[in-house]
Amino acid sequence: MTSSAPGSAATARPGISHPAPARPDADVPAGGRHLEHPDVADIRLEEVLHALADPMRLTVVRRLAAASRDVTCSEVPLPVSKSTTTHHFRVLREAGVICQVYRGTSKMNGLRRADLDALFPGLLERVLAAAEAQERRLSPS
Repeated sequence: MTSSAPGSAATARPGISHPAPARPDADVPAGGRHLEHPDVADIRLEEVLHALADPMRLTVVRRLAAASRDVTCSEVPLPVSKSTTTHHFRVLREAGVICQVYRGTSKMNGLRRADLDALFPGLLERVLAAAEAQERRLSPS
């Protein structure tokens, strides 16, 4: 079950929770802003594949996979408007591919690698490897 900010018109949806922050030091303070994430049991392959099929979202996932820490949305530059960037991050979060938590005024992003690997062993690594191979193949020499 989810909790909404006071005065929010949002309603709780079954199967949506607030996962633990990607890092233990990312605790959300009481009264802080929370984002909805699917429970691990509710992550569906078709939604993950849909999220990964978009080139902009795949760019985000590749950047998060290469990072040694959680990153802000602005640390993943995309050649689209801010509202479109927000949409892409939301699709990834709602599919269960990434975890987003607020730290102060920053929205931090990290891959839900352990969850994805447990549900779909090898999928994320193969998609990342295929994206890298495609980039090398299509890059002008």
